[in-house]
Amino acid sequence: MTNHPARAELTLGRGIRNANARSTNKTALIFENRSLTYSQLVSRINKTANIAAGLGLGFGDTVAVLSPNCLEYVELVAGLSDLGIIVATLNPRLTRPELERILDDCRPKAIVCHPSTRHLVSDERARDLKLFELGTQWDDLLAQASDSFVPGYVPEDHTFSISYTSGTTGMPKGVMLSHRGRGLAFLIMQAEYNCFGYRDHFLALSPQYHGAGFAFCYAPLVFGGTTTLLGHYDPEFMISRIGQGDIDGVFMVPTHFHRIFDLPQATLDKWKGTHRLRTIISNAAALPQTTKEQIIDYFGEDLLNESYGSTEVGFVCNIRPEDHLRKPHSVGVPFYGIEVELRDENGEPVPNGTPGELFARGPTTFNGYLNRPEETAEAVKEGGWVTVGDMAIRDDDGFHYIVDRKKDMVVSGGFNVFTAEVEAAVTELAQVREACVFGIPHEKWGEQVHAVVVAEGITGAEIIAYAKDRLGGVKAPKSVEFVDAIPRTAAGKMDKKALRVKYWGDAQRMVN
Repeated sequence: MTNHPARAELTLGRGIRNANARSTNKTALIFENRSLTYSQLVSRINKTANIAAGLGLGFGDTVAVLSPNCLEYVELVAGLSDLGIIVATLNPRLTRPELERILDDCRPKAIVCHPSTRHLVSDERARDLKLFELGTQWDDLLAQASDSFVPGYVPEDHTFSISYTSGTTGMPKGVMLSHRGRGLAFLIMQAEYNCFGYRDHFLALSPQYHGAGFAFCYAPLVFGGTTTLLGHYDPEFMISRIGQGDIDGVFMVPTHFHRIFDLPQATLDKWKGTHRLRTIISNAAALPQTTKEQIIDYFGEDLLNESYGSTEVGFVCNIRPEDHLRKPHSVGVPFYGIEVELRDENGEPVPNGTPGELFARGPTTFNGYLNRPEETAEAVKEGGWVTVGDMAIRDDDGFHYIVDRKKDMVVSGGFNVFTAEVEAAVTELAQVREACVFGIPHEKWGEQVHAVVVAEGITGAEIIAYAKDRLGGVKAPKSVEFVDAIPRTAAGKMDKKALRVKYWGDAQRMVN
């Protein structure tokens, strides 16, 4: 007989059910022209769990979900996890070979796909798995299922989902996240951002398969708030939707902001000052300081939060609204419950002002990488300290600054050049909207600093001259390439791997 601890386990399903008990007829979730009250959402979660149980799926099994944002995504993840089923949330933009490799890794017993992704699942794979397609087939199953369901015992440390890294540095790794880690992340988010409460309405638009996109959609639902989930991003619709005056919080990545500020001035003027936002959140990639200033000027002061984190640790640091202008380029201070250390190559703490590898620990850290014990051991050190290979500096006030990926650092003529520092300097120029810096081969120096920029009204020579004056000759780019847009992953990060191919080919320097 299982000995249950004297506590109610912290699970996502329990959070939504508790919200339903407090606000049963309140609107919980809105997607396009559909909406669900809390009681309707819980009913559909129960039906999802009964469908899975009726197919023989249960505790410890894995089910893959391959879908863009949709209303059903929420009920799938909550209903399956209520049975202790592990949900592998997969990128709907994968190619078939990429999907096959990931399915081989997570070995699901079933897969749920959207009509737009069904073609990615091979006929052979479909024969091996229980396959369900959202739409008519799923609606029929829900119509026939009972909504009477009592969740069984699921330990809060049990793996809740598998979220795959972007794969920009090689084969994606399956990051195993626990119920406890997700639930505590939501509490930490609410403590810091204060926009997920039962009175709040949050606008979520990032992909649900990604850790941050998932968190910003679900956090309001465990506190009894309302989430409006978007299926795709359109900057004019976005700014008009915020301008309707009923949205309290929104999460966007830097590209979303850039596209807003590319809108005609007349459109921006029309919606300026019409929102009731209390919180704007950005993460996934660093916001250029000039973009931060645009956001503050347009949306107002005391709104913008920029967070830093990783799928493995969750939310690590946040820079609050009052600190953006006085601490440029900083990612702020640790979230509640999160400890941060910066260490040298020997694992010793470094003094303030000295770059070190960032280690973090807290109650939200992952359960390890799926099927990768060696890489888990490399990332998780004694005492529960976790690193994802980012280099950072801490100032005397305790504010942190990400300077590079540890293995993304350019080594030119024996000197270490932190690319984030160069990117921050280059984007100080008003004509430069975005910059991506990395090393390219050089016969004499091994690597030279190269910048790919989105800019207008400035030459490469002028960018190099400014960087030399700002950073010195060693750190300044030696070459500049102009592009219309910097490629990004679906999570909003700059895809340096895609840019490096041109210079390094198949033997390009890979970052693990």
